[in-house]
Amino acid sequence: MTKVTPESMASLQARIITCPLCPRLVEWRENVAREKVRRFADQEYWGKPVPSFGDPRARLLVIGLAPAAHGGNRTGRIFTGDRSGDWLFRALHKAGFANQPASVNRDDGLRLRDCYVTAAVRCAPPQNKPLPKEIANCRPYLLRELELLKRVRVIVALGRLAFDTAMASVQLPAGYKRRPQFAHAAECELSRGITLLASFHPSQQNTFTGRLTEPMFDRVFSRAREIVETAQS
Repeated sequence: MTKVTPESMASLQARIITCPLCPRLVEWRENVAREKVRRFADQEYWGKPVPSFGDPRARLLVIGLAPAAHGGNRTGRIFTGDRSGDWLFRALHKAGFANQPASVNRDDGLRLRDCYVTAAVRCAPPQNKPLPKEIANCRPYLLRELELLKRVRVIVALGRLAFDTAMASVQLPAGYKRRPQFAHAAECELSRGITLLASFHPSQQNTFTGRLTEPMFDRVFSRAREIVETAQS
Protein backbone atom coordinates (compact mmCIF):
# COMPACT_ATOMS: atom_id res chain seq x y z
CA MET A 1 0.00 0.00 0.00
CA THR A 2 1.29 3.45 -0.93
CA LYS A 3 1.90 5.59 2.11
CA VAL A 4 0.06 8.91 1.93
CA THR A 5 2.45 11.69 2.83
CA PRO A 6 2.72 15.33 1.82
CA GLU A 7 6.09 14.48 0.26
CA SER A 8 4.73 11.79 -2.06
CA MET A 9 1.95 14.07 -3.26
CA ALA A 10 4.42 16.92 -3.63
CA SER A 11 6.59 14.74 -5.86
CA LEU A 12 3.61 14.06 -8.12
CA GLN A 13 2.75 17.76 -8.34
CA ALA A 14 6.36 18.54 -9.23
CA ARG A 15 6.01 16.20 -12.21
CA ILE A 16 2.73 17.79 -13.24
CA ILE A 17 4.11 21.32 -13.48
CA THR A 18 6.78 20.22 -15.98
CA CYS A 19 4.41 18.20 -18.21
CA PRO A 20 4.94 18.85 -21.97
CA LEU A 21 2.47 16.30 -23.38
CA CYS A 22 -0.02 18.63 -25.10
CA PRO A 23 1.68 21.03 -27.57
CA ARG A 24 -1.52 23.00 -28.23
CA LEU A 25 -2.00 23.68 -24.53
CA VAL A 26 1.67 24.50 -23.98
CA GLU A 27 1.53 27.10 -26.73
CA TRP A 28 -1.76 28.58 -25.51
CA ARG A 29 -0.92 28.86 -21.82
CA GLU A 30 2.50 30.39 -22.53
CA ASN A 31 1.07 32.86 -25.02
CA VAL A 32 -1.56 33.98 -22.50
CA ALA A 33 1.16 34.38 -19.87
CA ARG A 34 3.20 36.60 -22.20
CA GLU A 35 0.38 38.76 -23.54
CA LYS A 36 -1.64 38.97 -20.28
CA VAL A 37 -4.70 41.21 -20.00
CA ARG A 38 -4.73 44.86 -19.03
CA ARG A 39 -6.04 44.37 -15.49
CA PHE A 40 -3.18 41.94 -14.70
CA ALA A 41 -0.50 43.55 -16.85
CA ASP A 42 1.74 44.21 -13.84
CA GLN A 43 1.63 40.60 -12.63
CA GLU A 44 3.90 37.70 -13.49
CA TYR A 45 1.81 34.82 -14.81
CA TRP A 46 2.45 31.22 -13.78
CA GLY A 47 2.06 29.99 -17.38
CA LYS A 48 2.70 26.29 -16.63
CA PRO A 49 0.56 23.25 -15.81
CA VAL A 50 -1.23 24.05 -12.55
CA PRO A 51 -0.77 21.61 -9.67
CA SER A 52 -3.53 20.28 -7.45
CA PHE A 53 -3.51 21.21 -3.79
CA GLY A 54 -5.09 20.53 -0.42
CA ASP A 55 -5.03 18.07 2.46
CA PRO A 56 -3.26 14.80 1.49
CA ARG A 57 -5.53 12.96 3.97
CA ALA A 58 -8.68 14.45 2.48
CA ARG A 59 -12.00 12.64 2.43
CA LEU A 60 -13.42 15.12 -0.11
CA LEU A 61 -11.96 15.44 -3.61
CA VAL A 62 -13.18 18.27 -5.85
CA ILE A 63 -12.59 17.86 -9.59
CA GLY A 64 -12.84 20.89 -11.85
CA LEU A 65 -12.45 21.32 -15.59
CA ALA A 66 -9.14 23.15 -16.12
CA PRO A 67 -7.31 26.29 -14.96
CA ALA A 68 -8.74 29.57 -16.19
CA ALA A 69 -6.49 31.49 -18.59
CA HIS A 70 -6.29 34.49 -16.26
CA GLY A 71 -7.11 32.59 -13.07
CA GLY A 72 -5.04 29.51 -12.25
CA ASN A 73 -2.81 30.05 -15.26
CA ARG A 74 -1.95 33.42 -13.72
CA THR A 75 -1.82 32.56 -10.01
CA GLY A 76 -0.41 29.03 -10.19
CA ARG A 77 -3.20 27.56 -8.07
CA ILE A 78 -6.31 25.92 -9.43
CA PHE A 79 -9.49 28.04 -9.05
CA THR A 80 -7.53 30.85 -7.37
CA GLY A 81 -8.09 34.35 -8.69
CA ASP A 82 -11.21 33.85 -10.82
CA ARG A 83 -14.99 34.06 -10.44
CA SER A 84 -15.47 30.29 -10.33
CA GLY A 85 -12.99 30.10 -7.47
CA ASP A 86 -14.89 32.81 -5.61
CA TRP A 87 -17.90 30.50 -5.57
CA LEU A 88 -15.93 27.35 -4.79
CA PHE A 89 -13.88 28.61 -1.86
CA ARG A 90 -16.87 30.39 -0.35
CA ALA A 91 -18.86 27.14 -0.47
CA LEU A 92 -15.96 25.11 0.93
CA HIS A 93 -15.57 27.60 3.78
CA LYS A 94 -19.27 27.43 4.64
CA ALA A 95 -19.10 23.63 4.74
CA GLY A 96 -15.97 23.66 6.93
CA PHE A 97 -13.51 22.49 4.28
CA ALA A 98 -11.50 25.74 4.03
CA ASN A 99 -10.13 28.19 6.58
CA GLN A 100 -11.18 31.27 4.59
CA PRO A 101 -13.86 32.08 1.98
CA ALA A 102 -11.68 33.56 -0.77
CA SER A 103 -8.37 33.05 -2.54
CA VAL A 104 -6.58 35.61 -4.69
CA ASN A 105 -3.05 34.17 -4.92
CA ARG A 106 -1.23 31.00 -3.91
CA ASP A 107 0.38 32.66 -0.88
CA ASP A 108 -2.79 34.17 0.63
CA GLY A 109 -3.05 31.77 3.56
CA LEU A 110 -5.81 29.54 2.20
CA ARG A 111 -5.76 26.09 3.79
CA LEU A 112 -8.07 23.25 2.85
CA ARG A 113 -9.24 20.91 5.61
CA ASP A 114 -10.16 17.33 4.70
CA CYS A 115 -10.39 18.48 1.06
CA TYR A 116 -8.26 18.21 -2.04
CA VAL A 117 -8.85 20.15 -5.28
CA THR A 118 -7.78 18.92 -8.69
CA ALA A 119 -8.84 19.21 -12.33
CA ALA A 120 -9.47 17.03 -15.35
CA VAL A 121 -6.90 19.06 -17.32
CA ARG A 122 -3.95 20.88 -15.74
CA CYS A 123 -3.31 23.50 -18.45
CA ALA A 124 -5.59 26.36 -19.48
CA PRO A 125 -7.24 25.35 -22.78
CA PRO A 126 -8.44 27.72 -25.52
CA GLN A 127 -12.11 28.64 -24.98
CA ASN A 128 -12.09 26.36 -21.91
CA LYS A 129 -12.44 23.38 -24.26
CA PRO A 130 -9.74 20.72 -23.97
CA LEU A 131 -9.56 18.08 -26.68
CA PRO A 132 -10.28 14.42 -25.90
CA LYS A 133 -6.60 13.55 -26.37
CA GLU A 134 -5.59 16.29 -23.91
CA ILE A 135 -8.03 14.95 -21.31
CA ALA A 136 -6.59 11.45 -21.85
CA ASN A 137 -3.03 12.75 -21.46
CA CYS A 138 -3.90 14.26 -18.07
CA ARG A 139 -5.88 11.33 -16.69
CA PRO A 140 -2.87 9.36 -15.36
CA TYR A 141 -2.15 12.24 -12.98
CA LEU A 142 -5.66 12.03 -11.54
CA LEU A 143 -5.40 8.25 -11.29
CA ARG A 144 -2.18 8.62 -9.33
CA GLU A 145 -3.78 11.20 -7.04
CA LEU A 146 -6.60 8.77 -6.36
CA GLU A 147 -4.04 6.11 -5.43
CA LEU A 148 -2.44 8.50 -2.95
CA LEU A 149 -5.69 9.90 -1.54
CA LYS A 150 -6.62 6.70 0.26
CA ARG A 151 -9.23 8.32 2.53
CA VAL A 152 -11.40 9.90 -0.17
CA ARG A 153 -15.08 9.14 0.40
CA VAL A 154 -16.70 11.84 -1.74
CA ILE A 155 -15.87 13.26 -5.14
CA VAL A 156 -17.62 16.48 -6.16
CA ALA A 157 -17.44 16.86 -9.93
CA LEU A 158 -17.89 20.42 -11.16
CA GLY A 159 -19.47 20.15 -14.60
CA ARG A 160 -20.16 17.36 -17.06
CA LEU A 161 -16.56 16.96 -18.19
CA ALA A 162 -15.35 16.54 -14.61
CA PHE A 163 -18.21 14.09 -13.98
CA ASP A 164 -17.21 12.02 -17.02
CA THR A 165 -13.58 12.13 -15.91
CA ALA A 166 -14.50 10.86 -12.46
CA MET A 167 -16.59 8.08 -13.97
CA ALA A 168 -13.66 7.06 -16.16
CA SER A 169 -11.25 7.09 -13.22
CA VAL A 170 -13.16 5.20 -10.51
CA GLN A 171 -15.05 2.04 -11.36
CA LEU A 172 -18.74 1.53 -10.76
CA PRO A 173 -19.47 -1.32 -8.35
CA ALA A 174 -20.97 -4.51 -9.73
CA GLY A 175 -24.70 -4.41 -10.26
CA TYR A 176 -25.16 -1.13 -12.10
CA LYS A 177 -27.38 -1.74 -15.12
CA ARG A 178 -27.06 1.77 -16.54
CA ARG A 179 -24.33 4.36 -16.38
CA PRO A 180 -25.31 7.28 -14.09
CA GLN A 181 -26.13 10.48 -15.96
CA PHE A 182 -24.89 13.96 -15.19
CA ALA A 183 -27.35 16.34 -13.51
CA HIS A 184 -26.93 18.93 -10.81
CA ALA A 185 -26.95 17.27 -7.36
CA ALA A 186 -26.98 13.79 -8.92
CA GLU A 187 -25.44 11.21 -6.61
CA CYS A 188 -24.11 7.73 -7.25
CA GLU A 189 -21.91 5.16 -5.57
CA LEU A 190 -18.53 4.23 -7.03
CA SER A 191 -16.07 1.55 -5.98
CA ARG A 192 -13.80 1.99 -2.93
CA GLY A 193 -16.82 3.28 -0.99
CA ILE A 194 -16.71 6.61 -2.83
CA THR A 195 -19.82 8.68 -3.48
CA LEU A 196 -19.83 10.84 -6.60
CA LEU A 197 -21.77 14.12 -6.37
CA ALA A 198 -22.38 16.18 -9.51
CA SER A 199 -22.71 19.93 -9.69
CA PHE A 200 -23.07 22.46 -12.44
CA HIS A 201 -19.75 24.21 -12.85
CA PRO A 202 -19.65 27.62 -11.09
CA SER A 203 -18.71 29.34 -14.36
CA GLN A 204 -20.08 32.77 -15.15
CA GLN A 205 -22.13 31.16 -17.90
CA ASN A 206 -24.03 29.27 -15.21
CA THR A 207 -23.97 31.73 -12.31
CA PHE A 208 -24.81 34.90 -14.27
CA THR A 209 -27.80 33.20 -15.92
CA GLY A 210 -29.15 31.75 -12.68
CA ARG A 211 -28.75 28.17 -13.88
CA LEU A 212 -26.61 27.71 -10.77
CA THR A 213 -27.49 29.67 -7.64
CA GLU A 214 -25.45 29.93 -4.47
CA PRO A 215 -27.95 27.91 -2.38
CA MET A 216 -27.90 25.16 -5.04
CA PHE A 217 -24.10 25.07 -4.94
CA ASP A 218 -23.91 25.19 -1.15
CA ARG A 219 -26.25 22.22 -0.83
CA VAL A 220 -23.84 20.03 -2.80
CA PHE A 221 -21.07 20.72 -0.28
CA SER A 222 -23.42 20.37 2.67
CA ARG A 223 -24.25 16.92 1.32
CA ALA A 224 -20.53 16.17 0.92
CA ARG A 225 -20.03 17.12 4.56
CA GLU A 226 -22.85 14.80 5.65
CA ILE A 227 -21.31 11.88 3.76
CA VAL A 228 -17.75 12.31 5.03
CA GLU A 229 -18.97 12.62 8.60
CA THR A 230 -20.91 9.36 8.44
CA ALA A 231 -18.52 7.32 6.27
CA GLN A 232 -15.99 4.91 7.68
CA SER A 233 -12.47 6.38 7.44
